[in-house]
Amino acid sequence: MTLPVPNTMDSTAEELASYLVQQLKVKVAGERLLVAIAGVPASGKSTLAELVVAKVNALLAADNVTHHTSAILVALDGWHLTRAQLDAMLDPKLAHDRRGAHWTFDGPSYVEFAKLLRQPATAVITAPSFDHALKDPTPHAVSIYPSHRLVVIEGLYSMLKHEIWEKGAQLMDERWWIQVDLEEAKRRLVKRHVLTGVAKDMEEAIWRAEQNDEPNGKFIAENLYEPTRIIKSLDDPKYTL
Repeated sequence: MTLPVPNTMDSTAEELASYLVQQLKVKVAGERLLVAIAGVPASGKSTLAELVVAKVNALLAADNVTHHTSAILVALDGWHLTRAQLDAMLDPKLAHDRRGAHWTFDGPSYVEFAKLLRQPATAVITAPSFDHALKDPTPHAVSIYPSHRLVVIEGLYSMLKHEIWEKGAQLMDERWWIQVDLEEAKRRLVKRHVLTGVAKDMEEAIWRAEQNDEPNGKFIAENLYEPTRIIKSLDDPKYTL
């Protein structure tokens, strides 16, 4: 299913949030609704995921039936391998240069986390997050409580049809792919790398986009587990760096 393009990111998120609340209401008590949101780098998946979760929580809080239930966002970035683990690889320079490729993540650990989410929601489950200051993941940084019956997992490989990652994709109820023109994605990437300090200048930003981000995006697109919904990316000035 391809979602029609509303005028703004907010209106897109509102439509998606309303849909998820309805889906959650037909779930068996104690069962979670799991949603994967993926797209090539700079497709806007992180922004959309944050908006959807915020709007879902507003809808749930306003409903007398669901006000004790909430949604939570988990970013796949928490499963990055540490810099020390990259140092221990056969080619440490390549590992660091390609950090962000699927093989620089702890796929098995992520899949085990997804399996826990499929169990009855009776215990607290923790997830790692990524500390951008330390440039490494922080274990057990996110707590998913039994009241978190809707979990949105945002990340490049959350619906990857490849090796262990496929098992994680299969555990999702919803798999949303953010569709974007690749040249537009590259333009956003280069701009973002410079503005956020990931790259020291435009030349390095272009190198990172071409040598790491674009190959990762191509790999995802070529090994995509079937989406349940395709959403066209919007370059909304309100949410653009």
